[in-house]
Amino acid sequence: MKKIDMKIDCKTCRAALADLLLDESYAVAHPEVAEHMAACAECRKELEELQATFALLGEWKAPEPSAYFDTKLHARLREAQASEPEGFWARTRAFLTYSTGHRLRPALAGAMVLAVMLAGGGTFAGFYQHNGVVAVQASPTVNDLKLLDNNAQAVQQMDQLLDASDDNSGPPSS
Repeated sequence: MKKIDMKIDCKTCRAALADLLLDESYAVAHPEVAEHMAACAECRKELEELQATFALLGEWKAPEPSAYFDTKLHARLREAQASEPEGFWARTRAFLTYSTGHRLRPALAGAMVLAVMLAGGGTFAGFYQHNGVVAVQASPTVNDLKLLDNNAQAVQQMDQLLDASDDNSGPPSS
């Protein structure tokens, strides 16, 4: 049997970096990744940087809270319990302001589907019928243009009448 040459690219190798960091036996189980790491300086550098970051995180110690942390926390909790509960509108405003809306998404999707079904499905099912005759009304702009056109025709006719009367009112010719 022939052995298939399994070479991988940098993108595939970088996808396996997390496995290399967290599992020591991954490189043994996947020799093509180890071979690529030996050949590629960029991927090897990235793995070394990630290992250095993990080493720093292992050395880091979280700071201790202040000595009065518990006392301050309990005082704030007592104040919150003693205060009057918020009203409906304040809770609604806070919910809409600070939530991601993931609880409302199913309801909004259902409302949108219902609206689409009422708008499009009503016509399809025959709930909304029209006779095919739609009364089209002219827009105000078209009406204004018609009026201007009629006025222009009236002015033209008046000019013709005035010109004709001027010709008749002149001195009689012999």
